[in-house]
Amino acid sequence: MTSKKNSKVRSSKDANPKKIKKKTSILVSDKVEFIDYKDVNLLTRFVSDRSKIRNRRVTGNSVQQQREIANAIKNSREMALMPYTKRVAQTRTGRGGRDGERGERGPRADRDQVQQSQVESTEVEEIETDEVETTDGTEDGEA
Repeated sequence: MTSKKNSKVRSSKDANPKKIKKKTSILVSDKVEFIDYKDVNLLTRFVSDRSKIRNRRVTGNSVQQQREIANAIKNSREMALMPYTKRVAQTRTGRGGRDGERGERGPRADRDQVQQSQVESTEVEEIETDEVETTDGTEDGEA
């Protein structure tokens, strides 16, 4: 004998409150009969911005259509009509401090500038203290 608790759980699974609308395929809406690997404009519609093949759930293709699209994309890549990958420039935004402002390179920018100026000053001192030999074999300051 089933309890009332189990029957309520089963009935809630059967009733789906959200109706999922099936996505229509681009091939059906454009009435494409044959998928050609040379038709790059059509194939780029099934590829993401990073040149990844979009899946069936996103494109709305049937299994056969998706297989034909994937094979055509792979073939056009092999023939160098489509790229395998594309580079996408990603700009990173700096995280703001408590006030929402930060220096050009952050809190370490001042320290890096001080270190750079110290390196430059030591290089100048080393050049000044080195003894330079003249052409006659004597050192500077000895005549």
